[in-house]
Amino acid sequence: MILTSENYHSLEANKEYLSVSQYKDFAGTLGKPACEEQALAKLNGDWEMEMTTALLVGSYVDAHFESTLDVFKAKNPEIFTKQGQLKAEYRRAEEIINRIERDDYFMKYMSGQKQVIMTAELFGAKWKIKIDSYLDDIAIVDLKVMESLTKQFWTKDFGYMDFTQYWGYDIQGAVYQEVVYQNTGKRLPFFIAAASKEKEPNIEIIQIDDDHLKEKLYEVEQNTPKILLLKDKMADPIRCGICDWCKHTKVLTKPIHYSELLGEV
Repeated sequence: MILTSENYHSLEANKEYLSVSQYKDFAGTLGKPACEEQALAKLNGDWEMEMTTALLVGSYVDAHFESTLDVFKAKNPEIFTKQGQLKAEYRRAEEIINRIERDDYFMKYMSGQKQVIMTAELFGAKWKIKIDSYLDDIAIVDLKVMESLTKQFWTKDFGYMDFTQYWGYDIQGAVYQEVVYQNTGKRLPFFIAAASKEKEPNIEIIQIDDDHLKEKLYEVEQNTPKILLLKDKMADPIRCGICDWCKHTKVLTKPIHYSELLGEV
């Protein structure tokens, strides 16, 4: 199928193509455990993730820079009060937008082509990407609106780390860079244009270096064959046991010992 902005997120497109978000559903990130069964449930239209206020605030900012804010407002009337005013969280989004737009350096990175769709075959799978700001022959830029840009996240195996690694945005950079390379023959640097939701929004342009992206692409290469088997119904999915899907579909068969409540510590 030919991808457009209208069908990019459709079930049909997700079944035909792998995306970074779908990959992370199947393979997880350091900050979010994988659940293969939930990933398939989403792919089959049996489960939808809750659209939280935090996600909507980020989407509000995205829509502004995509020039689709009017459409976003029409599709999400819950962001308004009964009096027709923006709720406080979305007034905060307006403040984030204003902070971004008064920084010329940030806006230079956001000046590329918006929402550029590309596809490529990687590791036996068809992939799709949508770039927030594509600076032709110069850079790939993804806009992120985070709770904080400097918050540290702790993981058992790797200790403290930044948000880009914890949430797998380095995985996104690796795939985006490779897909652009497959389409253009040019390996462009990947940047995150980041803003925080703090009282005084913090902003940064963050580069993830090519060596790190290469490591993450190798990780994607290792995980992709299993994902394809799952999508083709040639392997049984593993339940994580802790996501909303697993809680919703849980069937009790026996008691557990209290020491099992925390899982592996």
